[in-house]
Amino acid sequence: MTALVPSEQRMANQIAVNLAHVPADQAAEMLAGHIERFWDPRMRARLLELVDAEADDLHPVVVMGAGVLRKSREE
Repeated sequence: MTALVPSEQRMANQIAVNLAHVPADQAAEMLAGHIERFWDPRMRARLLELVDAEADDLHPVVVMGAGVLRKSREE
């Protein structure tokens, strides 16, 4: 039986896969911008919790994008 993957993780991973044609740092910026503009604040918080907990199978661009999100909130 496979474990359920949170929807925030699935969605962020899919966005990262769709951005595979651009360099990783640029993809992370684009992912963070998309999440900031279109995701509900609770979804953003849940994704950051998943990154902090080092959830299985997070795309590396998602982890980078979470760092960009955090940095933009500090400014």
